[in-house]
Amino acid sequence: MNNWKKLLLSLISACLILPVTSISAATEQTADGKALVPIREIAEKNGAEVSWQQTTGQITIRKNELTIVAKVGEKQAMVNGQVVPLDNPVELTKGVTFMDGRFLTETLKAAPEDIFISLISEGNGKEAAKYVHTSVSGVLSPTLLSQLWGALEGQNGKITSETIAKHVENNTVHRNVTYTFKTALTRLNITVRMNHNGLVDDLYIAAATPDVYQKPSYDDLSAYTEQDITVGQGDLALPGTLTLPKGEGPFPVVILVHGSGPSNQDAAIGGAKPFRDLAVGLASQGVAVLRYDKVTYEHTYKVASQPKFTLKQESVNQVADAVDLLKKNPNIDPTAIFVAGHSQGGFAVPLIIADDNQHDIAGSILLAAPSSSFVDVLTEQQDELVDRMKRLDLDTKIIKEQADFYKNVAAIVKDPKYSVDHLPEAFPLQPAYWWFEQRDYVPAELAKTQNTPMLIIQGENDVQVSMNQFENWKSALQDHSNVTYNSYPKVNHLLSSYDGLSIGQEYAEPSNVSKAIIDDIAKWVLKSN
Repeated sequence: MNNWKKLLLSLISACLILPVTSISAATEQTADGKALVPIREIAEKNGAEVSWQQTTGQITIRKNELTIVAKVGEKQAMVNGQVVPLDNPVELTKGVTFMDGRFLTETLKAAPEDIFISLISEGNGKEAAKYVHTSVSGVLSPTLLSQLWGALEGQNGKITSETIAKHVENNTVHRNVTYTFKTALTRLNITVRMNHNGLVDDLYIAAATPDVYQKPSYDDLSAYTEQDITVGQGDLALPGTLTLPKGEGPFPVVILVHGSGPSNQDAAIGGAKPFRDLAVGLASQGVAVLRYDKVTYEHTYKVASQPKFTLKQESVNQVADAVDLLKKNPNIDPTAIFVAGHSQGGFAVPLIIADDNQHDIAGSILLAAPSSSFVDVLTEQQDELVDRMKRLDLDTKIIKEQADFYKNVAAIVKDPKYSVDHLPEAFPLQPAYWWFEQRDYVPAELAKTQNTPMLIIQGENDVQVSMNQFENWKSALQDHSNVTYNSYPKVNHLLSSYDGLSIGQEYAEPSNVSKAIIDDIAKWVLKSN
């Protein structure tokens, strides 16, 4: 291990209770000169507990989420259920057990996630894979882990040691440990998601950006409480938050459904957290809100390992789990469960209604929701962006190249010779199955066949979902008397008011969901209740 990686281990281990102590004088030397140390003495000095089974010769060492199991005479140890080879077998001498000093001290010094990060930074995927849970071992393979660090440096520049930080945050599903590295080009966050057994359950990698979000004026802390919840069960369970109005319930509730891409429960992007704004704003007006981390955010690599991952798995299934959870909550009115989908989440709302076999959903709210097929919206979005940049006298060369790329994607998807049963060999956006599986889905057409009350909200300054989509909803549902339409002149795709012509650059600046939107949603929900 080179010097900076040793520095890495020492820095990211600084939060542990006790420092690693020096090796006791009571050491033994093997024939090759390597030190064996007394297990109990070293373990207890480093804040660990040791138990010993004399009949089997098994030693168990526990510290926080770390469990080491070894046996006298064996040349291996189990670290959180994973086999780790030892340089020398465990020995019993005069009633004292001894084992490799380097292994014991380094393992106790660093948490499993620290060791994992150090190993992938060395390109040692074979050893790193021993810390990975079986739920994701198929994709976080030794080969991938060996190549991961080099791939990150290829994209972001060489990772240096000048700035290293570690942040730990727990939710109901994972212990999330985020390491921030400085690279030659940027700052990079690598989040290691640890399960309750202390094994790596997934990874999330993204550019490190400053949190410049500012709470909105309508965030009244005295008006609501928040509860941690878990949506769903098993390997794809999702952590979330139920925001409840103070006072006596039961309350109507809105379930928030994310737009495209991996996103946390706040739908955080740049200086905005629109789902957090919606939650606190609506709760302050008597409407509970349930939001949760998106499955592609909390289980990124698990999802990536599924070649036939669908829109239903991404945005629909979780709503059914959320509804089941809310129906059991005494603070929630089970007859007043609403669903609000933003962008792609709104695109999926007709599928969510179609999936609601028990008719538990009282109404739906579409927030900047496409009404056309996904590839048609994608093409329109590119043309809209180019047009707006021209109106602002900005250079459109790179954007036109991007537009051509996405139009090429759309053309391939529309090509009748391809289908879910005959995918193109080299599709530029993976997984290809996702694109072709919902190629013919047009949300406005499905919504025509449904009769659930709807509130359709659209920003007139939205560069990603244009007013054409809003007008198409109106045209498609003109015979539906239970649909309400609201548009807002300055509002952009993040549901915030912006005075300039939106091209997305303003997303980096602090912004909040327009209070007019919060007021209109609350009024509509409470009236529908």
